Amino acid sequence: MADDKTRRGGADRKLIALTEAYEVAYWSKKFKVTPAKLKYAVKKVGRSARKVEEYIKLQKHRAADKSRIALGEAYEVRYWSKKFKITPAKLKAAVAAAGHSSKKVEAYLIAQRAARKKAAKKTGKKKTSASRK
Repeated sequence: MADDKTRRGGADRKLIALTEAYEVAYWSKKFKVTPAKLKYAVKKVGRSARKVEEYIKLQKHRAADKSRIALGEAYEVRYWSKKFKITPAKLKAAVAAAGHSSKKVEAYLIAQRAARKKAAKKTGKKKTSASRK
């Protein structure tokens, strides 16, 4: 990939030239990202293909991690406990029951709350009817 078509050395192959449409197409396909994401990555870390590849891999990794709950990281436990408005112990129990997916944990917690409300209504009705007799 050369900006100067007469120079095709190894050093030039390691750089991404956004001014060349064929290079943008090539690198986008190689890194499996859109041209816009490629341009953004080049803007953030520079023209080095290696640095751009590392940046893109990191971004993909972070995007995948956002939906997973890692109990081994204290900041993750704090974040998800606060988000779901539960204690860390209850979060750990929910993860053990539903898995590490944040969507599954959220669904599990909603089901648990609904079950508690239903149980509270049943016991509440029994107490009021028993107190009337």
